[in-house]
Amino acid sequence: MFDEELISVLPPTVQFVSHNGAGYDQIDVAACNRRGISVSNTPRVVDAATADVAIYLLLGALRRLHTPSTAIRSGAWRGSMSLGHDPEGKVLGILGMGGIGSAVACRAAAFGLKVQYYNRRPVMPHKNVANARHVSFETLLTTSDLISVHLPLSPATKHLIGAKEFAMMRDGVVIVNTARGPIIDEQALVDAMECGKVFGAGLDVYEREPKVHSGLIESEKVVLLPHIGTATYETQYELEILVIKNVRSALEKGELITPVGDL
Repeated sequence: MFDEELISVLPPTVQFVSHNGAGYDQIDVAACNRRGISVSNTPRVVDAATADVAIYLLLGALRRLHTPSTAIRSGAWRGSMSLGHDPEGKVLGILGMGGIGSAVACRAAAFGLKVQYYNRRPVMPHKNVANARHVSFETLLTTSDLISVHLPLSPATKHLIGAKEFAMMRDGVVIVNTARGPIIDEQALVDAMECGKVFGAGLDVYEREPKVHSGLIESEKVVLLPHIGTATYETQYELEILVIKNVRSALEKGELITPVGDL
């Protein structure tokens, strides 16, 4: 963690922090700003790779692919596989319509999904390529068949989805998280799957990484990945290029290309 304690002992010559990642909840940006330190992240270059993983998890959870994929490797062919669901015609609710959320919306349209989203403010029409519908948080929870999380982690979004929110959702909902683990209360998710409220889940992020809740490990309703949303050669290359561009801009111009504000 790049927290206030660490920031307080940085030499006064430090003016910039160039972070390699789109999410920057590991950095106390407010503490940096109080010291006159500007922080940058790497948005946009992570959008495609993370959106691809979100769609993979969405389809995997819909089809409950964990059971047959595990069974065939153990020599049990399909094992205790159950029937899944098709995506076509279902309503996908996207929480957070930034770059990644928008990329998911575009990909989802190809599978015949109807897309709606919740964002603090509506997306500009020219950026809403998938023609997704802007709805309230409550409407998204109560009317979506599938929910994909693409919000930054902040005090306001920690456990944004808990027992109360799961109770509001449609029976048999599928939920995907490629953003930050603590946005979802994992125990509440496990409980919702056990009672049948949640049909399936696809997760790439967790509350206490690298530790994963035992209820998620043991459930056949969950497709699990170890935070690999941006783990491609191409995306890692673009991440590093943008980090270096920020450093170069800071040194040559005294400003960052992709500065961030407080979460």
